[in-house]
Amino acid sequence: MTVATSLVPGLDEIVKHGDPKRRAEAARRISELFLQGAAHFRPNHVEMFDGFLIDLVPHAELAARAELAERLSILANAPKKLVGQLAREDEILIAGPLLRRSPVIDDKSLVEIARMKGQGHLLAMSERSSLSPDVTDVIVRRGDRDTLRRAAGNAGALFSQAGYSALIKRAGLDGVLTLTVGQRDDLSAPQLKNLLAGSIDIVRRRLFEVVKPERQTAIKQAMSDISGVPERVETRRDFAPAQRAILALHRAGALNEGALLDFAKSHKYEESVAALSAMSRVKIATLDRLIAGDRQDPILIVGKAIGLEWATVRALILLRLGPSRVPSPTDIENARVNFARLMPSTAERVVGFWQTRQSA
Repeated sequence: MTVATSLVPGLDEIVKHGDPKRRAEAARRISELFLQGAAHFRPNHVEMFDGFLIDLVPHAELAARAELAERLSILANAPKKLVGQLAREDEILIAGPLLRRSPVIDDKSLVEIARMKGQGHLLAMSERSSLSPDVTDVIVRRGDRDTLRRAAGNAGALFSQAGYSALIKRAGLDGVLTLTVGQRDDLSAPQLKNLLAGSIDIVRRRLFEVVKPERQTAIKQAMSDISGVPERVETRRDFAPAQRAILALHRAGALNEGALLDFAKSHKYEESVAALSAMSRVKIATLDRLIAGDRQDPILIVGKAIGLEWATVRALILLRLGPSRVPSPTDIENARVNFARLMPSTAERVVGFWQTRQSA
């Protein structure tokens, strides 16, 4: 205490009765003193600094608090009460660095903050080098898409059985999350089976391509269990025969919406994409990548741009899901409404952008 009071004369008076400006200046000087000597301070010294700073730091400017939080975030002996106070601030520039890596924040505090704060705090927390099941349970329950993807991709995050079940359920609506969860080393065979059962065919193929060889074997077995027959997973689609068939249709003057609808209803993916490519002048590889994403918007956009009827667009959406998946009536109705609202000029600009990018 002698060091701090000699550095800032009248410190006790400033803490109790000083105006905000004097308190902010005292916070700056004492923080700097602590940071310079942190490696040599004993626990009782750290506690002394904690007692002063917890009352003074709130009066510092935002930039000063953010810088202090950044520097404290890497210290194993940072003042615990002060770190907890800063980690609970609404401003993510201040709370973020501490939530990402401060070793002095315990699980109890993380759970409390995860329950009460917003997505910025949850996203920062999901980047910690390790996360307990108690914390990830809250993250899975409250986190948005980006937060869940970050947490699922964190090898140091542990999930409870309930947390994993909820994560897999959320992955059913997010292809990127499915790919992330499917590559986790701690994913059990039953969990993999549940993950695949809730995913669409395109995402299953992509997952098969990116996982380790031993996981590919597990995917084949899981798909066999799901379908009841041995599963053959294609790693890449061969569009060459479909291109030849579409070229022949085009030469015969028979490449039209009716032919595309027949392909989609018959679940002929390669022929459908090749036909869309010929009709929209967007490359097959581009369309395949867009359609394989986690949203059905590209189908609505290309369909509107080339003047397709809703029945054909709906068939393409069902094709994307695969023959073993049936969309909910709500999802189909939402897609129909979005397709009806989409302006042709807007769709044409987007398709033009795809064409420009592929040319570049």
